[in-house]
Amino acid sequence: MTQTAIPFVFMRGGTSRGPYMNRADLPEDLETLAKVLIAIVGSGHPINIDGIGGGVAVTTKVAMLSRSEDDWADVDYFFAQVSVDDAQVDFKPTCGNILSGVGPAAIEMGLVAAQDGVTPVNIRAVNTEARVAAVVQTPGGVVNYEGDAQIDGVPGTAAPVALQFMETVGGVTGAFLPTGNLVDDIDGINVTCMDVAMPMVIARASDFGLTGYESAAELDENTDFFALMEAVRLKAGALMGMGDVTKSVTPKFGLLAPAKEGGTIATRYFMPWRTHPTMAVTGAQCLASCVLTPGTVADGLAAKPNETPVTITLEHASGQIDVLVDYDQTDVGFEIKSAGLVRTARKLAAGEVFVPASVWGG
Repeated sequence: MTQTAIPFVFMRGGTSRGPYMNRADLPEDLETLAKVLIAIVGSGHPINIDGIGGGVAVTTKVAMLSRSEDDWADVDYFFAQVSVDDAQVDFKPTCGNILSGVGPAAIEMGLVAAQDGVTPVNIRAVNTEARVAAVVQTPGGVVNYEGDAQIDGVPGTAAPVALQFMETVGGVTGAFLPTGNLVDDIDGINVTCMDVAMPMVIARASDFGLTGYESAAELDENTDFFALMEAVRLKAGALMGMGDVTKSVTPKFGLLAPAKEGGTIATRYFMPWRTHPTMAVTGAQCLASCVLTPGTVADGLAAKPNETPVTITLEHASGQIDVLVDYDQTDVGFEIKSAGLVRTARKLAAGEVFVPASVWGG
């Protein structure tokens, strides 16, 4: 046998896509697992010609699912970010867009029994220990992918997948503000380092000489900006207690500017070595939390609402995304209780993906 077959469901989740697999069908040790995922995606080539990746970071993501032993969760979701062209795998972050497809994929894979009408699926994000309650449309006990929900960055409409993120604060660093400060000065750039759903380094676009309204392509061509941003990110990672993040995709980086298209604030999100074409679900929660927290780099860029829960509309490179944030503002400080979003997902293919037996014999 020259190749090993691995069952998979290929899905779009939010504005990302990739294979969803049963964790039990993959090697247990992470070193071998990384080699298998690199082979599946075809990492090491700019267009992933020898795998099923799509040549950009949002299409080289992998979801690995299993029934959860957690008392609250139905499904454990283990995420891997596979690089496009340097054959690396990062198991540290999670991905909220790929998470949008976890509920439907878990039902398709027989890990969760579908109900008639809608099926709630409680998900534990293994990488960060975040808990997410998803609601999947299942009329007649079958996952429905067609509907009227529209998300910027995806053509057409689809059935909504409602997501409610709980316990998202400090999932990676253990703190809402990992440096202990609302604002840190790094190389003359004021940043807010925040860990809500995803550890992030957030700055004003104007401090980099940018408007914050540049397209993803324009930003990707700006090598001077990326060099300065990466230098700031590396120092911030150390200050956040994350150590040497040279080869890690976390912390992510975000830029803020005043809203231009009727939203709450304009944003750009980085993965971190390329500009995200839209917005990460996890990053959206962190950026929305930054907007709501007094004293951050977002001060003065957006009007702070007084009501709770509140919808924060983030303008991104391909449109907008709404984040419903439930929070408390007390004398003790600012506390995020939960964040909700509506995304969509679609099953694209299913079957077996193959890796050379020399990589893993199964």
